[in-house]
Amino acid sequence: MSTVNRYQHIKSTKPILGKARKLKDLMIKSDNRICADCGAPDPKWASANIGVFLCLKCGDVHRALGPDISKVLSVTLDDWSDSDIDSMVEVGGNSYANSIYEAFLPKDHPKPKPDSAMEYRTKFIRAKYETQDFLKPSLRISSKSSFQSTISVKSVSSSFSSTSRKDVLEDTREFVGALNITVVKGTNLAVRDMLTSDPYVILALGEQKAQTTVKKSDLNPVWNEVLKLSVPRNYGPLKLQVYDHDMFSADDIMGEAEIDLQPMITAAMAFGDPSRLGDMQIGRWFMTKDNALLKDSTVNVVGGRVKQDVHLKLQNVESGEIELELEWVSLD
Repeated sequence: MSTVNRYQHIKSTKPILGKARKLKDLMIKSDNRICADCGAPDPKWASANIGVFLCLKCGDVHRALGPDISKVLSVTLDDWSDSDIDSMVEVGGNSYANSIYEAFLPKDHPKPKPDSAMEYRTKFIRAKYETQDFLKPSLRISSKSSFQSTISVKSVSSSFSSTSRKDVLEDTREFVGALNITVVKGTNLAVRDMLTSDPYVILALGEQKAQTTVKKSDLNPVWNEVLKLSVPRNYGPLKLQVYDHDMFSADDIMGEAEIDLQPMITAAMAFGDPSRLGDMQIGRWFMTKDNALLKDSTVNVVGGRVKQDVHLKLQNVESGEIELELEWVSLD
C-alpha cells in the first residue's frame, strides 16, 4: 500500500451541524485544550479512533504508527466523517482515554513535556499506544474498534452481555449494576444558621435519590452511611447535594458536585470478576478544572471488590468538602 493511500483522510460527506457542534464542544473542555501525551497547549490534531487531542509533534508520531493504531486528523483542516466524530464523542476526550492507557503508568516513567526531545516523545507514545505497556496485558487492544468497545459509555453498557450483536440486542435489562456509596464525612461545610448548620447529603442517579441522616450543629460531620443506587443502562453522572435542615423554612443548599461514573464502570467491566484478582489499581478519574475533584481518584480492586475513593470540593458555595467511597456491584 502506498504512503498516500495509507494515510488518506476520509473525504465523505461533511458532518451535519449537530455532529460538528459535538466535536467543538468536546474540544473546548479544559482537559482537551492540551495535548493528551505531552501537555502542549492548543492541540490542533486528534486521533479519531483513540479519542485524544494532540499537538503537532505528537500527532506526527501518531501518524507514524499507522492508521490501524492511530487515525490522525486535523481538527481545523480535515473533513470529519460522522463515524469519526462519534468515535471521539464516545470516548469522551483526553481524560477518559488516559484513564485507560495510563492507568498503570509508573511514577518513575514521566510523560514527555512540550519541549521534550523527539526520541523520548516517540518512545513514550509507542509504549503507550503500540505496545500498551501501561495497561494490564489482558486489556491490551488490538484494533481501533476494540478500544472503543472497552471505554465508551454505550459499549460498556452492552458489554454486560455476549459480544455478539444478537445477544446485545436481546439484553433488555433496565439496570446494569449497582453502587454502594459510603458518604464518609464532610469538612469545613458552609454556615447556614447563626453559627453552624445541620447538614445532610442527597445523592441522585437518574430518577433515584437517597439521603443521609441530618447531623445537628456540625460543620465537620462524620456519616459513614451507605446509600445504595442502581445504575441504569444509560447512566449519567452521580449528583451530590448538601443541604442544611431547617424546621420552619425550606432547607438551604450547602453546595453540590457531580461524580463521573464512567472511569469506574469502564474499569470494572474491562477486568471482569474482581474476586479472581489480587489487590491492584485498575483505573483512574483525573482531576481537571471541569470537575469537583480535589485530587485524582483511583479505581482499585480491594479484597475482591471494585472500589473508588472520591474527595470532592463542593461547588457553588463558599466552602466545603465531601469524601465518598464507591463500590461497584455487578448484577452477574
